[in-house]
Amino acid sequence: MRHWPPGQQLHQGKYLIEQILGCAGFGVTYRAQNLKEGKAVAIKTLNANVQGKPNFRELQTKFVNEALSLAKCSHPHVVQVYEVFPEMAGNIELWCMVMELIDGIDLASHLEDNGILPEEKALPIIQQVGSALSFVHKQGFTHLDVKPQNIMLRQRGLEAVLIDFGIARQVTAPGKLRTNSNSGTECYAPIELLEKRAELGACTDVYSLAATLYVMLTGELPFPSQFRKQNIPLTPPKQFNSEISDRVNAAIMKGMELEPQNRPQSVQEWLDLLIPKPAAAETTRVVSAVGMDYINLRNLLAAKKWKEADEETARVMCKVANREEEGWLDRESIEKLPCEDLLTIDQLWVHYTNGHFGFSVQKRIYESLPKNYKIWEAFGDQVGWRIKNKSDIYHSWLEMSPSPKGWSLEAPPGNLPKLSTSRRYLNGLSYLCALNPAHDGWRRLLERLVDCNI
Repeated sequence: MRHWPPGQQLHQGKYLIEQILGCAGFGVTYRAQNLKEGKAVAIKTLNANVQGKPNFRELQTKFVNEALSLAKCSHPHVVQVYEVFPEMAGNIELWCMVMELIDGIDLASHLEDNGILPEEKALPIIQQVGSALSFVHKQGFTHLDVKPQNIMLRQRGLEAVLIDFGIARQVTAPGKLRTNSNSGTECYAPIELLEKRAELGACTDVYSLAATLYVMLTGELPFPSQFRKQNIPLTPPKQFNSEISDRVNAAIMKGMELEPQNRPQSVQEWLDLLIPKPAAAETTRVVSAVGMDYINLRNLLAAKKWKEADEETARVMCKVANREEEGWLDRESIEKLPCEDLLTIDQLWVHYTNGHFGFSVQKRIYESLPKNYKIWEAFGDQVGWRIKNKSDIYHSWLEMSPSPKGWSLEAPPGNLPKLSTSRRYLNGLSYLCALNPAHDGWRRLLERLVDCNI
């Protein structure tokens, strides 16, 4: 099979191919319509060239592993996988990966069209990708191919999304990964990846992320690491662009140290070198359309007091909506919640949990689910708000604790904020301070998040 033509139906008529979005060395990606849900998606599969290779089955296994890697990484800045399914293409069973269709272009194309970026635009993109990588690493994976071509930028606000986990490999022991992968793009690949050493890990992605920033700020490709091993030094980026600050120049050079042990050993450690920490939380105010003070929420999140932060989130949302006396949010008040405040609350949760919790995480999970009458049960199961009983059939909603894992980062992605820990009593009925997960309120809030592009 060469390529599926427009109009081709897949997965028993669920998807309709519209056009080819791109064809790379191994894969081909299509734009398609999910006819059952009425939304556009991307479908990726192995291309015709790979289908003819003698080791096709091995390559397809790697492809499916890519889908499994992504499916475990629900994060605002990681491309979302909805499902995988097999499809017969002639006499070949071809596996397909259905993904979020990102409305935007890749970073490499953006740089080609617009030139290099100033620090104030480049650093937020790197910080978003760094947040995604930190989350990916916590799930036990390393990307191994971070580069501008694998970073998509949404049209709204240059929001970054990390894609293409084609050579990601699961950690088998601390500091070691399976290494039967290709070696990425050489200008972005550190020496341990090119030499296929065993000591691959977070610092491998640190090198590639630093190299990506190098290119974003200079427009120049750094010397490949195997050449640097022949005593060819890495040219500091500031020599190409004098506008680069000393701090950023030093952070890039440190992140691109030739030997892995000399680099920061985590993405967050490198980001701390790159981006100055904000002023002390006690004196910092964040954006609010109504003058709300979020210092206490920031402090609670920074201290990892997740239960108290959830209660504080419910409190400030009621106050922003002028519903303190009522103690709960009705449909009208939800629809009027200021986008600035919702974005601030979300960014605080996402930042202090490395993308594990937050409104935007919950919204992406919600949008990935089939839109039917059981969507809330499915949502509750996904974020850990429901629990099976001993018969493993009936699911009950959890009330006082947000998940069986308790108030911790071991809870499923999107588990917090739950906004249901503070209670008020009215006419003998228990009203949640903000929203009940079984209520229509969460649906209204998620619709508001969509309106606000959060």
